[in-house]
Amino acid sequence: MTTFVTGATGLLGNNIVRLLVERGETVRVLVRNPADLRPFQGLTIETAQGDVCDAASVDRAIVGADRVIHCAARVHIGWSGLSEQRAVNVEGTRNVADAALRQGARMVHVSSIDALGVRSLDQPSDENTAPNGKVACPYVVTKREAESVVIERVGQGLNAVIVNPGFMLGPWDWKPSSGKMLLKIATGWALLAPPGTNSYCDVRDVAAAILTALDRGHTGQRYILAGQTLTYREALRIMAPIIGARPPFRTAIRPTVKIIGRVGDVLTWLTGHESDVNSAATAMSMLPKNYSSAKAAAELGYHTRDVAQSAADAWAWLKQYGYVKK
Repeated sequence: MTTFVTGATGLLGNNIVRLLVERGETVRVLVRNPADLRPFQGLTIETAQGDVCDAASVDRAIVGADRVIHCAARVHIGWSGLSEQRAVNVEGTRNVADAALRQGARMVHVSSIDALGVRSLDQPSDENTAPNGKVACPYVVTKREAESVVIERVGQGLNAVIVNPGFMLGPWDWKPSSGKMLLKIATGWALLAPPGTNSYCDVRDVAAAILTALDRGHTGQRYILAGQTLTYREALRIMAPIIGARPPFRTAIRPTVKIIGRVGDVLTWLTGHESDVNSAATAMSMLPKNYSSAKAAAELGYHTRDVAQSAADAWAWLKQYGYVKK
């Protein structure tokens, strides 16, 4: 049995590949740059050169695969890059879903909790929550559009499920993604914490749940793979001592956060480049992101380990692989 994985150099994709190899399964990964194979060093896998935006290369790569895990995505929380994110997140998903349908392969599409709606800290969102309350930035919009593509193909016979991971921490973060936040904390960046909350989980537990979803997830269903809901200040106060940094001394008030976001927008206008600090990102940081994984726990046996352990393992990996400057 061959499992085809896209986005295999990313945090989640690389953990999935390693778990599959550990279980003795045949793995094929889609790679854009065959010269940059450091994330797969020491692993026995098959590589296929291609890009999710190139339907022909996806079709060639997927031949003979029994299962597909689609992790590839473009992630940027901001106002810019709609066309680029739509090309990867939506059209790339369409190419993978169409290829899986033609191949007759079982598929798991990796979405995000950011594609879901928000409720409150008293009432967590679940798979049936209306998609409201989120900032309509390109990332949110295109992840929702990608889910619609998968559901449409399920109606045409695609055997697929959707998973919505929370904020993942853990090792093998080659980009890095969430590890970038840890690196910023280490520089003393987090003086003030945003006033919102997020749902923190371990990437290794999400990877395991995705493999279970391949085996017994119900076709056409969505599964939230979230974790512990923490305010950003609570999360940073857990992570900072692990890194050896000072935790934020207070939570920023909302007017201050809005001003910071607008300043970021002005800098974008002046420089032509949008950084991670912009009004879309700051607005997202004020949301009460609180999600229930009860369905995944009941049907997939999903659970996630303590945030402190996930952060410690992520930081140890970043140090081991040279991402941490002395």
